[in-house]
Amino acid sequence: MTDYKEIISYIVILAVVLIAAQHLNVVVSGSMEPVFYRGDIVAVEKADFLGIHEFDPSDVRVGDIVVYDATWYNEPVIHRVINITQINGTTYYMIKGDHNSHPDPYYATADQINERVLTWDGHPIVIPYIGNISLWLRGL
Repeated sequence: MTDYKEIISYIVILAVVLIAAQHLNVVVSGSMEPVFYRGDIVAVEKADFLGIHEFDPSDVRVGDIVVYDATWYNEPVIHRVINITQINGTTYYMIKGDHNSHPDPYYATADQINERVLTWDGHPIVIPYIGNISLWLRGL
């Protein structure tokens, strides 16, 4: 009977670790310095995680840090929403890296926003440096 409980506990631990890993994102550039740096890991909530909607991208506000599919870059981008505007009835988000001098080249729509960085007391939840291992393994 002990073996059964031990196996169950390992399965639960593995499930928790796998779910937690899906809610962590490695920062690959310095565009958000000094909020977080290349190689840091940020905790995120997902617009769609296995059919669970942890947040609604249309509820994103100015100041939120989001992960979105940029039309101008082939990887997801982690930047801050700096303005929200309506054009012909469609909501568009102006997004910019805190360390960048200019906003990202194109507006984003809610459909492009996949994740939002989690905050605690107004500060992003960041695990410093640990993501450097992932960057090194991926050759970035």
